[in-house]
This record gives sequence, structure tokens and C-alpha cells, in this order.
Amino acid sequence: MIDYIIGVSDPEKWHSENLAMNRNHYASWMVHLGGARLITDVADEIGVGVHFNPFVSVNNKMFKYGVVRMHDLIEDILGWKSFYLSGRLQKPVNIVVDNLDVENLNYVNLRAATSAALLLLPSEFTEEEFYAKICSLSYMGDVRMLFAEDRDKVKKIVQGQFNLFQTMYKPFLKEYAAKDVLSLHSLDGFQGKIFQDCQESAASTLVSCLPPAIRGDMGMKLGEKKNVDEFGHIKKEVMIRKEAAECMQRLLRRKVMASSSRQAVAGLLTVGVFRGAQYLSKKMQKAWKTWK
Repeated sequence: MIDYIIGVSDPEKWHSENLAMNRNHYASWMVHLGGARLITDVADEIGVGVHFNPFVSVNNKMFKYGVVRMHDLIEDILGWKSFYLSGRLQKPVNIVVDNLDVENLNYVNLRAATSAALLLLPSEFTEEEFYAKICSLSYMGDVRMLFAEDRDKVKKIVQGQFNLFQTMYKPFLKEYAAKDVLSLHSLDGFQGKIFQDCQESAASTLVSCLPPAIRGDMGMKLGEKKNVDEFGHIKKEVMIRKEAAECMQRLLRRKVMASSSRQAVAGLLTVGVFRGAQYLSKKMQKAWKTWK
């Protein structure tokens, strides 16, 4: 299934216009009971601001597209507020917007994802392991992974789109290599080796590239508020790599658990209970096969 994220300035207006052209994309009960206003309210009040229309077939290809308010999209890309859309955009996905070049803005998100993955990886790892760690960030704490997702999902995503991951992340690997945070060896396949500096100074560099709100939360968790300066940087005396990595991981896991739970409920409403149950049943059957 091909995923699209569509950023718009006015979701209600966009859905109203889309309903006139593609009424069959939406659950019938939402169309009849409230239309564009209800669709937007469910996305904002129950979900995390995005409405997905799944199971859209065009030229015998299945599509899924999510519509989100541009402000909410930017807020999550830059600050990892819910880590729902930003997590999706850390993987290959098509972005369609009405008034802004989000792909360039997303570089901040990709650099932060690079830093987060490196904090969680050992001193030596493969290129495939690096992309898998990035991919796994948005699945940590995801309620779907408990019972309805293929346990090899991350591996399959990376191996199936390896060249796209390279296109997205090689510039940041080279940037960090130039800063002597890591060194690259034979990056021309799944097993290309990467070595990283695990000293405190390198860890500080990685943390500095995380979103300010995440850095601030880490500072509060790792020590007293006085350990965070006015720019949200964690002071060096509390910058122990392992503690920083574990703290960041806990913060992201909680964000993912909250956002995935809300979006799961909104998703069931979006596609309708019967259709949603069918979809969930198929995913659970597929997931259980991988756990045997």
C-alpha cells in the first residue's frame, strides 16, 4: 500500500471539497451524520490531528492518504509533539502540501532521527541496522505491535526500501562523519559498516540535534531543572550517554503509546466498525503467523 501525507491549511474545507469528488473514500456514517465537520472533529479530538482514508484503489493500486492541518504537521516535524507524523516521515513516504516545501523542512526531523538512532546503537553496526533502528523509533510503544503487526515489519520495510533509506539518510551520515562522530566503511549494501564515537562529547553532539522539547524533557528527567540551560541544552555534567539514550527511549515510547492508541480509535471510526474489524482481523492473522 502506498502512503501519502497531505498537509492543508483548512482540513474541514479540504474534506468538504474532497467529499464532493470522492465520497466513497469515507466511512458512510461519517458522511451522513456530520460530513467534513465530523471528520475533522474526530481527527482533532480523538486522533492526533490527522484523518486517514485507507483502502483507496486507483488503477488497481491501493493507496492510503492522511490529511492534516499544516500547523499540526510542522509542529510535529520540528518538535515531535506526538511523534506520529514525524515518525512516519522518518520513513519513505509521499508528501503532498498546498503551500510549503515540507520535504526541506523535514530535514530537521531526519537529522534528529539520525541522532536518536545513533544514541541507541552500539559502537559498531551495519547500515541496515542503522535504518532499522530509525524505522523502529516510531514503533516503540505502538499498541498495534502488541498483537496486530508482523514482528518482522521493520526489517521488511528497510529491506524493501533500502535505496530510499539511503537517499534519505546518507547525507546525515556523511555530515556526522565530517564531525568525527562516526566513520563510514563500504556503505554500498546492507552490511556496510559504521563505527561511532561513544564518548561523552559525541553523545552531547547527538543530543543537541534532538528537538528542543525532547531535550528539555530529558533534562528534567535526568536531573533538576538547573541542569538545562535557556536553550534547552542538557548540561554536560548530566550527559551520560547510556542514561541519555534510555531517557530518550522512554520519552518516545510514551509518546508513541499515547498517539498510537488515540489514532487506533480514530481509525476504527474512520473506516467504520465492520470494515475496521475486517482490517484488524487480517492484520492479526498475518501477525500471528510471524510469531509461530
